[in-house]
Amino acid sequence: MEWIEKLDGSVIVSDISGKVIYVNESARRTFVKPGEQPLEGRDLMECHNENSKKIIRNIMKHKVKNVYTIEKKGKKKLIYQTPWVVDGELKGLVEFSLEIPFDLPHFVRE
Repeated sequence: MEWIEKLDGSVIVSDISGKVIYVNESARRTFVKPGEQPLEGRDLMECHNENSKKIIRNIMKHKVKNVYTIEKKGKKKLIYQTPWVVDGELKGLVEFSLEIPFDLPHFVRE
């Protein structure tokens, strides 16, 4: 699935225990400094503060999404955290981080 590896946005996947099992190229560039240990194999909770850990536990427990925007280093991003569910069974968590325009258009379609 080369498309996700080259996606212009970060993708991080963890298993049900919280172990990071996949990080795409963009996420590696964003979250891993040269010489640091790769994210794969690490505990997802190591990378988050207490409030974020609470939110992640809620996502996993209740199989709910957490979606919001942030502004960081002059860029606006959409953060989309969602449970990874296969045939009704929780497998882990997927997080997308996508840069979006500050003046993002919004359309209502029916």
